[in-house]
Amino acid sequence: MSLSRQFSRLRVAVVAIAMLSPVIAARAQDPFDAKSAGHVRDRYLADMDTLHKKVLALANAIPADKYSWRPTNDVRSVSEVFMHIAGEWYYFMPMAFAGKAPAGMVPKDSLPALEKTRTTKAQVLAELDKAWAHGRNEIATADVSKLTGTYKPWNITIDDAANVMGGDLHEHLGQLIVYARSVGVKPPWSK
Repeated sequence: MSLSRQFSRLRVAVVAIAMLSPVIAARAQDPFDAKSAGHVRDRYLADMDTLHKKVLALANAIPADKYSWRPTNDVRSVSEVFMHIAGEWYYFMPMAFAGKAPAGMVPKDSLPALEKTRTTKAQVLAELDKAWAHGRNEIATADVSKLTGTYKPWNITIDDAANVMGGDLHEHLGQLIVYARSVGVKPPWSK
């Protein structure tokens, strides 16, 4: 490659960096204002409300005798997936919006135990209700003025935290849809 062509590419790169620098700097200084954070929170809650309805619909539709079913021995059972979601509603979903886990719940200890100790359909449904009430309340009552800037535990902005947590929860919903169909249950909202 000729020296003049290399110089031309370098010049394009320098110009591009110079043009993007103010945008990058502005994003780093003030990534979110309270109005934007409130909008993200509200849209996230609307999405989670829909996800919650589908998770509960599947929890109710899958027969109690299928809650111990798992596709292979090295993956979660039906009840364990539901309890994994409950754990995320207790802890990770509110944490994405600066919320807290319930008093006395230490995620490192409590969440794995939750999957192993709530195995019957009745236990799962009761825990899903409690976890959802907690997680939704933590987010709905979050002070939007505290949702600006970078969220410290994950070092990302609130919109990124919402995307990460929402994506993970939707992945588990997909997992449950596959589990349900594998045990002969059609998702109730499916036509």
